[in-house]
Amino acid sequence: KDGSKVTTVVATPGQGPDRPQEVSYADMKLIGNGSFGVVYQAKLCDTGELIAIKKVLQDKRFKNRELQIMRRLEHCNIVKLKYFFYSSGEKKDEVYLNLVLEYIPETVYKVARHYSKDEQTIPISFIKLYMYQLFRSLAYIHSLGICHRDIKPQNLLLDPKTGVLKLCDFGSAKHLVRGEPNVSYICSRYYRAPELIFGAIDYTTKIDVWSAGCVVAEHFLGQPIFPGDSGVDQLVEIIKVLGTPTREQIREMNPNYTEFKFPQIKSHPWAK
Repeated sequence: KDGSKVTTVVATPGQGPDRPQEVSYADMKLIGNGSFGVVYQAKLCDTGELIAIKKVLQDKRFKNRELQIMRRLEHCNIVKLKYFFYSSGEKKDEVYLNLVLEYIPETVYKVARHYSKDEQTIPISFIKLYMYQLFRSLAYIHSLGICHRDIKPQNLLLDPKTGVLKLCDFGSAKHLVRGEPNVSYICSRYYRAPELIFGAIDYTTKIDVWSAGCVVAEHFLGQPIFPGDSGVDQLVEIIKVLGTPTREQIREMNPNYTEFKFPQIKSHPWAK
């Protein structure tokens, strides 16, 4: 049609019954990669709609948690899973899961960087608009018992034309069950709640709320509120603003640390 290669796959819709159907897309180009895999942009042939295809290596022994969670989610502030399909890799027995998502061009991270280049911060009315939508998405996933576990500006997609924000990347997300242990090394550094730094394994969805609070503060300040080069460093930054946690607070975060000696620091006047 336009000289670009058309790929046709048999894909299952993200929501609703498992009725595989043929889906054709073209204009595929690489737009991102990370430890998880790669992301391509493409265009659906029948509608001309832009999509993102997130391709991850699938371990055959396990169900893919990200897929299970994304299939349960339907909310205007969460990126929509349109389809998914499997493809084979170059090596024998290699299988890839491909998540076909709606494509949204910007992130809050990129928008904030654009302003900081001009030594400005995002206007308050926009911060309010974006953060309201972030908290709406969190209220929804938390009502289902799902914790995102990687809230940061890079994972907040933005459509600059409409001002609509959508939470993306559920690669670290998990349905938290009380009494079942979780790994504490999740969440990106500047956005990690204190209980994670303390190595807690019985945390709750409140860790997302902490991360979201860090995102709000960052956009008012024009820089991360708790920058730190390590866990300890991070804790020092938090204590400088919020003061030294009480013994009770430490016990609630992780009982193994109650005898730990912290320098007694009063909270910053902000914290009042």
